[in-house]
Amino acid sequence: MPIHYLTALLLLPIGFGLYLQLETSLSLAEQWQIMVSFDTHSQHFDQVLYYYTSLPRACLALMVGGALGLSGSLLQQLTRNRLVSPMTLGVSSGAWLSLVIASIWFPASLSEYNVWFAMGGAALSAGMVLLVAGRQDLGSLPVVLAGMATHIFLGAVASVIILLNEQATKNLFIWGAGDLTQTDWQWVIWLSPKLSVGLLVLLLAHKPLTLLRLGEQGAQSRGLMLWPVFIIFVLMALWLIASAITAVGVIAFTGLLAPNIARALGARRAFDELFFSLVLGALLLLGTDALAIIASWWTENIIPSGTAAALIGAPGMILFARSKANGSGAGLLAMPTGIAKVSWMTWSLMATVLVGLVLIAITLTASQSGWHLQWPSDLLMSLRWPRVLTAASAGVGMAVAGVVLQRLIRNPLASPDILGLSAGATLALVTVAIVTGENIHNSGTFVAMAGSLVVLLLLLLLGRKHQYAPDSMVLLGIALSAFVEGLVQLTLAKGSDDIYSIIGWLAGSTYRVGAFEALFLAGGVVVLTAVALSLSRWLVLIGIGDQVAKARGVHTSRARLCLLVLVAMICALVTAVMGPVAFIGLVAPHLAVILGAKKAIQQLLLSILLGGTLMVFSDWAGRTVMYPQQLPAGTIAAIIGGAYFVFLLAKARR
Repeated sequence: MPIHYLTALLLLPIGFGLYLQLETSLSLAEQWQIMVSFDTHSQHFDQVLYYYTSLPRACLALMVGGALGLSGSLLQQLTRNRLVSPMTLGVSSGAWLSLVIASIWFPASLSEYNVWFAMGGAALSAGMVLLVAGRQDLGSLPVVLAGMATHIFLGAVASVIILLNEQATKNLFIWGAGDLTQTDWQWVIWLSPKLSVGLLVLLLAHKPLTLLRLGEQGAQSRGLMLWPVFIIFVLMALWLIASAITAVGVIAFTGLLAPNIARALGARRAFDELFFSLVLGALLLLGTDALAIIASWWTENIIPSGTAAALIGAPGMILFARSKANGSGAGLLAMPTGIAKVSWMTWSLMATVLVGLVLIAITLTASQSGWHLQWPSDLLMSLRWPRVLTAASAGVGMAVAGVVLQRLIRNPLASPDILGLSAGATLALVTVAIVTGENIHNSGTFVAMAGSLVVLLLLLLLGRKHQYAPDSMVLLGIALSAFVEGLVQLTLAKGSDDIYSIIGWLAGSTYRVGAFEALFLAGGVVVLTAVALSLSRWLVLIGIGDQVAKARGVHTSRARLCLLVLVAMICALVTAVMGPVAFIGLVAPHLAVILGAKKAIQQLLLSILLGGTLMVFSDWAGRTVMYPQQLPAGTIAAIIGGAYFVFLLAKARR
């Protein structure tokens, strides 16, 4: 065996030994004696804790980390895309959703067939992503975008199920955060035979992967059956991922970072990359879990391993996104084409639909005796109109923000949620809630605005290298959103009484919005929308090009900064009052263009009508479709918008 393989293998016992010293006062000799022959009837607490907690946790970290690193390398080499991972393919969300469904409706089968439920969800989400992206785009941005859309879509569905089954899902939160804590050897014994598939990958995959580096035609000319081999090894990778997720929950970034680090350290051959990704994945998760344990000493709550992996891995993804992005993504997805010119009939129809939906949302309600169309009493009206006004204002605000971003960055994929601006506001609010213990609804608009502005500054600094190209900006947004998810999972894993309040807020809820908050949001959105309309000339000229804008007297740097700050303020305002709202900022501007709004002022105005309509409908549907249970408007909007985004990507591929 070459010396570099032996060196890598030696790092595993060294890391394993150092990890075990974190939470034990036993001497090295005592530790060795326990490993060799432990008396299961021992009454010594430190020995029992070491044998039943520390040792299995360390073993599980090595096994799961190695499986994720190996599967990540396998997927990246199959797709020839260094940004593919269980997270960016949406596989983790598929497995999570499947296990949530199984825990509620098939609890008797879950203990015996849990890995098959996870495998089914992972395979379904991966298949969806691969079909949408297409074989030709596996090595480029569309596969990551399809994975992100699938991730948000499946996450929204999982949120609906959790909110409708609060009691049955309470035990899932720690698992969802990714937890390596052990009290016996059960999961190590369960996982060991299932991860033996990894040995088959090491033995069999390197030759086909080497041929794939010659290109599809080159591999086929040398006798490689492309699609059968591709499907078999993708299923192997999904099995490793599903097994790991079933055992310890969702662990982000390990499958992404380990192969990239392996390549950065000089792994060039297919087998080298697989082997070193396995070793580095094991060491990464071991180190991440060690940091989670150390952090738990200084906090009141235990830090889940998956949360620590997300918080540490997000900066790593930002670095890789910057090095991967090359500005070539601009042509991957163009603004959709549609009617050449928006007609007066379209304006009239959209305005009528919005007004009609507002009236329906106020007057048409469901009850146990059926549907009722009547003007509500004063009491019901005082509860209902703030929700309708909040939903409409949020839709208008996010639509305006989407138009401004898409024209400003000349990027049809730009929207506040995809670029992470909403995530910045969410991050600030969740952080303040964690640190101060305050209810997340009371954290305030200024906190949200600070979060959005910080993310905006990061995007400006990090995206400047590639002139704010689509691939660069989107990948940065994904990394920032994953960072936020890590903090959110930390909050949920605490098991506090306000878990469902936080989940409802994260789903974009109008439940707790009162008259003052609704009027405050509406007034702010009206003012900021008026500012955006007054600056439409900047949008037109900058959308054409910076040189044209400068020739017409526009100070492009100052104009771009002002418009980006405007977007950040809108996102902060909406997020602080209602919570994060996904996809409206992408869908409304696209639909406006399809309906013929080509000019900036037209697109802004028509997007306002479309955004308000989508959110009012989502809020009304959430209140009535599953009566007496209610769903957050943001969740309904995310499902509608996610489905549209997947359709858009599939259409662009064709």
